[in-house]
Amino acid sequence: MPSYKLSYVDGRGYAEVSRQLFHLSGTPFEDNRIAFEDWPKIKETTPFGQLPVLCVNGKELPQSFAIARYLANQFGFSGKTPFESAWVDALGDQHKDYLNEIKPFLMVAYGFAEGDKEKMMKEVAAPAIQKYFTILEKQAKDNGLNGHFVGVSITWIDLVVSDHMGIIETLVPNAFDGFPLVEAVRQKITSDPKLKEWIEKRPETPF
Repeated sequence: MPSYKLSYVDGRGYAEVSRQLFHLSGTPFEDNRIAFEDWPKIKETTPFGQLPVLCVNGKELPQSFAIARYLANQFGFSGKTPFESAWVDALGDQHKDYLNEIKPFLMVAYGFAEGDKEKMMKEVAAPAIQKYFTILEKQAKDNGLNGHFVGVSITWIDLVVSDHMGIIETLVPNAFDGFPLVEAVRQKITSDPKLKEWIEKRPETPF
């Protein structure tokens, strides 16, 4: 079995889905959590100057979605057919587009940038959420109302959306009212015994 080391700061953020994939698959890995004050010292040693980084048998892989895709392919969470995998990737790309739209609000909400949080919530976050989650609601319906966005089993995009919802709802009240099918996907995913066990025991972090 390969040796896995996942390096990220001490938060859920961009590494959480990969951690979940390890736990769902029952694959041992080193959860290397880097203190914020230590990050500047090692920044230049990473492939792209950013985290997370996955080390597989000594070889490094950067970029959170590249890591998630790789692990999902390895562990069987990327779709059952090439077309399903392509749809999972398409939704992953759409999620990144959405993150670019909502990022200015998140930066203010977490104190990394100056701004009026309430105004940004209405003018940036709300439209971005409405646009993206309308797409997800339709996708959940088109996929047969089976508790997944693609296919009939858990894929990494189910994990991406479910974890993100848990973050956003702490910042935007009633953010997902009007998206019952997306909420149904989240409820099914987070009730998976292995994932539920991880969520209950994972460290409490600010993001």
